[in-house]
Amino acid sequence: MDVFLTILLVISAIGLITVVLLQKGKSAGLSGAISGGAEHLFGKQKARGMDLVLQRATIGFATCFFVLSLIVAYFLK
Repeated sequence: MDVFLTILLVISAIGLITVVLLQKGKSAGLSGAISGGAEHLFGKQKARGMDLVLQRATIGFATCFFVLSLIVAYFLK
């Protein structure tokens, strides 16, 4: 059981890394973070197309990774 959960944790970590790296950058470097980064973060821009798919996949992988991390930590203590 421990090995299976650890393998699932590694797969979810690799998936999360891959999905995050596939996303486009949202700011224009340091100047975008200082001057207009809040507009991108709190603005009402809706993701469309592939950006929406990647955003939802990131949420899914992050949730899976977090839950699996807690489960593996509980079983391996």
